[in-house]
Amino acid sequence: MKTHPISEKSTMKKWLPVLLVFVIVTLCQTSALAQKLSADEQKLVTYIDAHAADIAPLLEKVVNTEAPTQNVAGVKAIGAIYRAEFDKLGLTTKWIDMPAEMKRAGHLVAETAQGTQGKRVLLLGHMDTVLSGEKFRLEGTRAYGTGTSDMQLGNLVILYALKALHAQGLLKDTQIAVMITGDEEASGKPTAISRGDMIAYAKRSDLVLSFEGAVANTATVGRRGSSSWTLEVTGVTGHSSRIFGPQFGGGAIFEAARILNQFYETLHGEKYLTFNPSVIVGGSSDVAMNGATGTATGKTNVVPDKVIVKGDLRFISEAQKEAARAKMREIVAKHLPRTDAKITFEDGIPAMTPKPDNDALLAQLSRASEDLGFGKVAALDPGERGAGDIAFISHLLPALDGLGGKGGNSHAPGEWGDLESMPMLIKRTAVLLYRLTR
Repeated sequence: MKTHPISEKSTMKKWLPVLLVFVIVTLCQTSALAQKLSADEQKLVTYIDAHAADIAPLLEKVVNTEAPTQNVAGVKAIGAIYRAEFDKLGLTTKWIDMPAEMKRAGHLVAETAQGTQGKRVLLLGHMDTVLSGEKFRLEGTRAYGTGTSDMQLGNLVILYALKALHAQGLLKDTQIAVMITGDEEASGKPTAISRGDMIAYAKRSDLVLSFEGAVANTATVGRRGSSSWTLEVTGVTGHSSRIFGPQFGGGAIFEAARILNQFYETLHGEKYLTFNPSVIVGGSSDVAMNGATGTATGKTNVVPDKVIVKGDLRFISEAQKEAARAKMREIVAKHLPRTDAKITFEDGIPAMTPKPDNDALLAQLSRASEDLGFGKVAALDPGERGAGDIAFISHLLPALDGLGGKGGNSHAPGEWGDLESMPMLIKRTAVLLYRLTR
């Protein structure tokens, strides 16, 4: 059977209808997007696409500057890098030092000129990391290194959204303040000082956006707070053959076990409430705790007379926190024979309690995302997030978090950030800021 090669003309004829459909669909999509975005917003999108390649080199620079919270010099060095970038945009920048005894570097603030247009917006980021030492490396669209996703990429979402607005002259007459803290991972004590400036900026703002890591196509309208607790149990020591009798009673370890089990039985089913006894030491001599390190000595034939337990408590509201503490105190007060116990609590980071104003702000973000063609943005379950800086001020004004970069393994070796999603995240933020500040 004789065969004939297919000519280019016949091939084109075959695929022409498909190509025409593709062109028509593309034009319709572009037209639909153009109808949803203003001319200024389309310019923001174009700018961000044109400068997406600039992100990785700057990310490499900050990631390779080691900045665990207590490394004051390292945190300040990263602050200087960001400060130079904000200076280029004509923002007024300043460094807020913390008292030397706090052993914290301080915070970077960058502000537009005090305009009169639109909402007064506060943007939050942080420079410090939990770990140190893992240098930047790029594998495809993944950037690895300490601090990539938590949260240098979030800081870069802020920076490049502002760069896009600045390039189009859209920062003029706006009221935007950026605060990038140097101790989010371990707030300086007292927090009245380390978060005093943040609270002051919140009181002169209309809303706050925070750029902790994004999770899928969601944003954060609520996140749990965290606090710590210490349980100290005492008993009567003596020969173990006399335990449970009237002279020695149950001993300190049994009493500690009773208390912890009652915590679990009474409280573990409550939504958004968790409590974790993280370290426990007990025995009949040399029982001591120094921070997270404990020591104890005991013998199998001696009734233990001292136990120390340290743990954390996480909650969605101050009311939930106080109710849990009250129940824990009540459980502690019911002692086994010849034992005693006390529990103390220390506040850490408050809860960002969900509220309607936060939902309204999420709706504005979602509308911007939909208009850009990126789909709806849903609220992340507050149980999926730990504590964060925004909670120090979220009770004062509408608040939204989780607007930063995407990635994984934060607070662990192998931390990574997704560069491919950055243009989308930056566009979403830039358009939202544009609409908030008109």
